[in-house]
Amino acid sequence: MAKPRSPKSSKFPAASLKAKGTAKPPAGLPDRETLLAFLRDAGESGKADIARHFGLKGADRRALREMLRALEADGSLGKRGRRGFAEAGALPPVGVVDVVERDADGDLYVRLTKGGEDLPQVRLAPGKGDAAAGGAPGMGDRLLVRFEQLESGETEARLIKRLGQSAHKVLGVIRKHRRETRVEPVDRKSKESLLLNEQEAKDLKEGDLVLAQVGTASGRYGPKFGKVLEVVGSEDDPRAASLIAIHSHGIPTGFSEEAEAEAGAAQPPTLEGRDDLRDLPFVTIDPVDARDHDDAVYAHPDPEAGNVGGWIVWVAIADVAAYVRPGSALDRDAREKGNSVYFPDRVEPMLPETLSNGLCSLREGESRATLAVRMVFDATGRRKSHKFVRGLMRSAAKLSYEQAQAAIDGVAPPDGQDADKAGPLLDPILRPLWAAFRLMGKGREARSPLAIESDERRIIIKEGEIQSITRRASLEAHKLIEEMMIQANVSAAETLEAKRLPLIYRVHDTPSQEKVMSLVEFLQTLEVKWSKGEAPTTARFNKLLDDTRESPHAAIINEVVLRTQMQAHYSSDNLGHFGLNLARYAHFTSPIRRYADLIVHRALIRALNLGTDGLTDQDISQIKDTAEVITHAERRAMAAERDATDRYIAAFLADRVGATFSGRITGVTRFGLFVKLDETGADGLVPVSTLGEEYFVHDDRMHALVGERTGKRFPLGLAVEVRLREATPVTGGLLFEMLTDALPADPKAPRPRLGVRARTPVKPRGGLPKGVRRGKRK
Repeated sequence: MAKPRSPKSSKFPAASLKAKGTAKPPAGLPDRETLLAFLRDAGESGKADIARHFGLKGADRRALREMLRALEADGSLGKRGRRGFAEAGALPPVGVVDVVERDADGDLYVRLTKGGEDLPQVRLAPGKGDAAAGGAPGMGDRLLVRFEQLESGETEARLIKRLGQSAHKVLGVIRKHRRETRVEPVDRKSKESLLLNEQEAKDLKEGDLVLAQVGTASGRYGPKFGKVLEVVGSEDDPRAASLIAIHSHGIPTGFSEEAEAEAGAAQPPTLEGRDDLRDLPFVTIDPVDARDHDDAVYAHPDPEAGNVGGWIVWVAIADVAAYVRPGSALDRDAREKGNSVYFPDRVEPMLPETLSNGLCSLREGESRATLAVRMVFDATGRRKSHKFVRGLMRSAAKLSYEQAQAAIDGVAPPDGQDADKAGPLLDPILRPLWAAFRLMGKGREARSPLAIESDERRIIIKEGEIQSITRRASLEAHKLIEEMMIQANVSAAETLEAKRLPLIYRVHDTPSQEKVMSLVEFLQTLEVKWSKGEAPTTARFNKLLDDTRESPHAAIINEVVLRTQMQAHYSSDNLGHFGLNLARYAHFTSPIRRYADLIVHRALIRALNLGTDGLTDQDISQIKDTAEVITHAERRAMAAERDATDRYIAAFLADRVGATFSGRITGVTRFGLFVKLDETGADGLVPVSTLGEEYFVHDDRMHALVGERTGKRFPLGLAVEVRLREATPVTGGLLFEMLTDALPADPKAPRPRLGVRARTPVKPRGGLPKGVRRGKRK
């Protein structure tokens, strides 16, 4: 079997090359071989990153586009993702694959899920890392792998982690008809149902949630047969939304017997090997319904004569490393989960409740093991120094954000929360915390982190039913805890860098030039100035948001600035954190619910000689793989949480079909408009086929659907009224009808950049374009 060329072990994305000290080439358009050599080393890269690497501008950038087209046309280059390029036949350093074949010797072969259709299959290295990766893989599984080239020249895929269900498996609902039984997918992106034979269907009930294997087609044009692998619940179950999300995204559930046994054998901490911090009046400040308390805080003025006006801030974090030892069953389960997953009705924790809600949680009045940091700030809000301490602490009080804020403001907390609890803590604990926070705010203001506004909603569920959906209040208490955690995280990263110990960074890259240019073009349509040569900095983004905050375009500009940002992730290479405007950043403050923080704790323990349970050589050897595993786990959790929320909201609105709602356009595509409702924050689709009697086309520069004949517009950010036409709880899909007229054509607007026609002529009953399923954008 022919084997594709494998990337060299030195491959890194183009954005990482500079960070790793690679010499920058002379500016100017590269020749063919130089460009191919760059892509061979980078693995894959987009046009903007290639141009930035070679310092190309103006005519040279246009010439680069032509060169890329020519190389792609003659087969020298292949596409990677939507905008990336790679040398033809090359594989990325790490990729998501499906197991597609087993040979006569039992070896498995994999193929990239995206962009790999033209590449040969690659053999999966047998048995290596199966336990840590979630068990031995099988046919149809989806995996995260690293591609490596052997001395023989053969390319081999090494398993990093098993992922969720593959394309060969479907989670669906049983639908029984007179003559047949089908599995209807719960995933809105799935286009076809599976047909079950009579033997398969006889013990199944209407509405059962099942996991089914995709089989062969029943005929040339008929549906595929399916085989039920597992009945996971019922669509009538009050917790069906979270059950569907868990199984759809492959969220690991429960714990192994060995892990449960290790958690059950854990003992309360003692002072052995620890500093006694129990006299410091730490408090926890968390959401009112929080059960696991990772962090506690305390602040007081600095008594040192050399730091007049300065403050000392303590942040105490649960010492999870004392209980979850490297290589243990608890450690294996925690690494596989990556993080806790939070649904409106339940939590799938990273650690067993014996630890997450018990011995590791910083409970009020109970002695707890902690890894704490003592930070000294001067009168300007600059952090002068810090020191990590492994100690024993005792929380003086458990407060909610609302209780702490109400005490500072001198008002009563919300109903149902103890109004008297925070009062005695006001002078000795809370006012000093707020004074320290306001001092730290000077440093934060000078740093100018990105200040994008977010609109978070809280879903209140009782007995499986949604009682209310409310906007999350943004309190000063939230910002206090956030800033103190940020400073503790930076302290951890700085300490480990100084000790030259590997760590997992939390990185957030600078927006790509392509994204910034798209933003600039859009701002020009609103007559908002941003020079094309301006570098994207947090201060510049904040100025844009401040200058337009009172304008009618504030909401849309906030939305487009948000979409311009890159996605944060974990990495063993430091790319900095653009959004926070920090040179180095690591997660340290939530080890109960994030595996990244546990690794950082172990690294600090090893670097500072705080015990024998620190980072091991094996931890260090697989730190790059761990960063990739937990990045995938975080994105998997975010998708599952979002899907469960969508399904609960659809269930909440199901009995309000026909009602009208106010909202705002938050997404524009060729097949319709996505509208977010003001009342609930729910998102749904207005199909383009229902918008009027003319063709509407997508203008990607103006982020609008534009009438081809009249020029009337539905732009991103427009406040609208819609009618709910359909709500489907099992998929979370909402379908709206637009009641607001399109805006008139703008005579000052540039000639629209029109894409593919967005619809066919309107039909009496409306409907979706061919190939588009009902529901919400992913």
